[in-house]
Amino acid sequence: MPRLTVAVTLLVSSLLLYGTVAYGVIFDKSMIQNVMETNSGEAFAYLNSTLLLFFFLLGLVPVVAVFNQEINGKLVARVKHLLKLNVLAVVGIIIIAAGLYKDYAAVGRNNKDLAKYIIPYAFYDSGYKYLRDTYLYPPLPYKVLDKTPSIINRNNALPSTTVLVVGETARADKFASNGYSRNTTPFMNDIGAVSFNDVTSCGTATAVSVPCMFSRLSRQSYDVRIAESQDNVLDIIHRAGADVTWIDNNSSCKGVCKRIETIAFDPSRDPSLCDGDFCYDVLLNALLKDVLSIPAESNRVIVLHMIGSHGPTYFRRYPTEFAKFSPECPRSDIQNCESQALLNTYDNTIAYTDFVLGEIVRTLRNVPNASMLYLSDHGESLGEKGLYLHGFPYQIAPQEQTHIPMLFWASKFEDSDYRNCIKNLANHPYSQDNLFDTLLGLSSVKSITYQPTMDIFKQCEA
Repeated sequence: MPRLTVAVTLLVSSLLLYGTVAYGVIFDKSMIQNVMETNSGEAFAYLNSTLLLFFFLLGLVPVVAVFNQEINGKLVARVKHLLKLNVLAVVGIIIIAAGLYKDYAAVGRNNKDLAKYIIPYAFYDSGYKYLRDTYLYPPLPYKVLDKTPSIINRNNALPSTTVLVVGETARADKFASNGYSRNTTPFMNDIGAVSFNDVTSCGTATAVSVPCMFSRLSRQSYDVRIAESQDNVLDIIHRAGADVTWIDNNSSCKGVCKRIETIAFDPSRDPSLCDGDFCYDVLLNALLKDVLSIPAESNRVIVLHMIGSHGPTYFRRYPTEFAKFSPECPRSDIQNCESQALLNTYDNTIAYTDFVLGEIVRTLRNVPNASMLYLSDHGESLGEKGLYLHGFPYQIAPQEQTHIPMLFWASKFEDSDYRNCIKNLANHPYSQDNLFDTLLGLSSVKSITYQPTMDIFKQCEA
């Protein structure tokens, strides 16, 4: 049993070390949640020769050495020997630490997150907390936040159609509509969408940001157990009588859509757009058309969950004909790509997202009283400060992982006064905390949960 424990620890540690060295990943509780909710397609995207080398040299080779080591002597003698070694080690650590106390004490007090880099301790500690909170604590009783929400009939207007597009891993500073030097958003610019350039996410990973942005809880007060045991904004809109549909081209809705109609991507629908593990996001527009083909008797809200710029295999997020910037980084060990090639590939994913959003708006132009709101779940690191991907603890996460894009288009933009009013809000600071009330406002739902000051577009409504 001791050898088996050591073997498992060595194998796990080799993978953890790769994640930390290659991508700068910290394995806290949120990261463990991400790992547990990752599907096979996402997991295999991380498989590469560098990972296998880490696993072989730092995992398998030491494990073989452990099992080939002969252990002689009686148990008591072995225990005494180990105790002596441990005592000597502790004494040595104390002596060294005493001379450097003033240096490491301040560092420890001011950088408590450093403990999360200790492998494999941080993984086991975070894993225990995840298992405890997810499986050991009893579920909280479900709380209905509003039993009688209703739809407001504004001047006998036609039923509204609100399309919310939840992006994946897009960062605001890579959108030309926010001032980026490359023209990554030609379609959004052409249709006159308004880009909000100061928006922050609730988390740095999908498993946190998606349920958080639909929750009544703020980023500071967000707790996954509480959020799962009460209404989210889609539940309230649905209870008011609106048609609510979630269309997913990502791994899942993270529990947000479990009480509403859900449509998952079907790779067999159009094999030219899918490879079995994923589909290009333009498929969402086809699924949107299917939903819109059914006449609406009430207001409707349709959520489109993109795969967007999901890494590390950015090159798989767009068709080859959309490789606008080159050379590319056609591999998953992105830390081994030239910096410019990695940026080119990521920028291609943003440009393709822009194309898909343009297709969605073209579809909505044939729908009366329609609007589209796009925002990403979180951002992404592309080698800045030695970090890659996302999922860093929010308190110390770089802005590349928390500064997200948000775009808005509405058929009411034909009214220049309305569009100008929206445009005047583009530089105001917002966050995913605003989504709950903004969605209630766009779908004309009256609810006791509604906070007008948090509704981004409230002041522009007639």
